[in-house]
Amino acid sequence: MRRALRWLPVAMLLLAGICLHAQQAAPLPSVTVDFGKTPTGPALSSSLQAVLLLTVLTLAPTILMTATSFTRIVVVMQFLRQGLGLTQTPSNQVLISLSLVLTFFIMAPTAREINTTVLQPLQHNQLTVDQALERTAAPLKVFMLRYTRKKDLELFLGIAKAPLPRTRADVPMECLLPAFLISELKTAFEIGFMIFLPFLVVDMVVASILLSMGMMMLPPVVVSLPFKILLFVMVDGWYLIVGSLVRGYTG
Repeated sequence: MRRALRWLPVAMLLLAGICLHAQQAAPLPSVTVDFGKTPTGPALSSSLQAVLLLTVLTLAPTILMTATSFTRIVVVMQFLRQGLGLTQTPSNQVLISLSLVLTFFIMAPTAREINTTVLQPLQHNQLTVDQALERTAAPLKVFMLRYTRKKDLELFLGIAKAPLPRTRADVPMECLLPAFLISELKTAFEIGFMIFLPFLVVDMVVASILLSMGMMMLPPVVVSLPFKILLFVMVDGWYLIVGSLVRGYTG
């Protein structure tokens, strides 16, 4: 009796397996996604539109740094802080916030064009995803090509072994993005050099005066810092630098 009770669970499991094997497997329910229809092709459902929006938001920092004026502005601001001799003032948060505000101001016409030609028709299901991507890239290409040096663009076209484009729309984005970034960095360094010159003159004058007075143990930076800040305030430096940066794109 005890042996029979020991083997009873095993026998029940075997019996259940035989019964399950004998039964036919029930078919899985089919799942379909309805995209809808538009005059130009299939449209995205609201769920997939939300997924697409989240994807764009995830890539927003990369797009901001590679396809807008943000890189030039933030590099110039860093040069300005180094030229003044200030390491923490203004802080990185302040400089990045100012760079973002100026970038939004400069990119406002391009953003309005994208909203009119892409976002509004996409909300009314008048565009497909491929058409929306093409229309979004068009104004960005126009903006980037305006400030990209021909030499830099030819460099990456040659590395990629791509044919010379006949029109702006034929320029491949994978070649335009690095060429645009190199051009922006070159321009930012040129502006940074011009910013450094007056501060360098102040440092040299202060260092010469301290050396002539025999005060060699006193760091010149400590004495020149108030004079550089005073010079920057007297010439209204923020007005000049921000105005030059914005006019460089809108002028």
